[in-house]
Amino acid sequence: MASASSLRFVLGALAAWGLLAGCGRTVAQPATLADLKDRTLKFTLTDVDSLERDSSVGAHRFTLVFSEGLSCARLADGATATLNGQPMKLEPGGVPDTGVGGREVCEPPRATFDFDPERWDGEPTEDLRVILQDDTHSVVLVLRDAKAKRRFLRAESGSPGILRRGQTYSYVWLPETDVLQAPAQASLIHKNSGALAVLEVRQEGNAARFTVPAETVEGQYLLRLSGTAVAQVLSCEGVAGCEGGLFHSGDTDVTVSP
Repeated sequence: MASASSLRFVLGALAAWGLLAGCGRTVAQPATLADLKDRTLKFTLTDVDSLERDSSVGAHRFTLVFSEGLSCARLADGATATLNGQPMKLEPGGVPDTGVGGREVCEPPRATFDFDPERWDGEPTEDLRVILQDDTHSVVLVLRDAKAKRRFLRAESGSPGILRRGQTYSYVWLPETDVLQAPAQASLIHKNSGALAVLEVRQEGNAARFTVPAETVEGQYLLRLSGTAVAQVLSCEGVAGCEGGLFHSGDTDVTVSP
């Protein structure tokens, strides 16, 4: 049986999250940006070029999420969010009305921006600047050279669509201003059977090197390379901290031959 002190702790924690308010319903307290200034702003740039799911929602998206606090917060009306001057989709958070029973989950305030990869590919690399503001407060996040299209570029000469068994290849993460976290990941997916072969990657700076296993079956494959780069935060104002990364995954049609 739980002790009286442990029961008081549990009840206090539940009350802090608002789980005991409103007859067991989670209650989201209205919050301004000033009320969220003690939280951490978490960000992710997702850049996924998939030949299997080329139209996936969120494949090319920048996302900001406020960290969890002691209480469930719903951002009050009047706040705006922009990325390099373009409006972001701002979701106030709180408890979604699903219309069904079960455990309720508090969603923190967030903002998203879906970018056009072809447009970003044709534009110069530049800093990514995000501004959130309302009548009470402003939050500013600036990431060095983050507004750019990511890719893996094969370093070796020859036919880029041919991989030979037993040979070693190197693919370099671009843009060069990024710092790739080790290790990157690489895999071969057989076009007909769907069989997946995970390749051993050796990281050398922004280059991912792997050897095609000698026992690999000849045929048509998808070469999938993915990794996360460090985001250099130039400015983080109006919150307790900013943290996140730049994720990219890309598919390439290849033929494995002797």
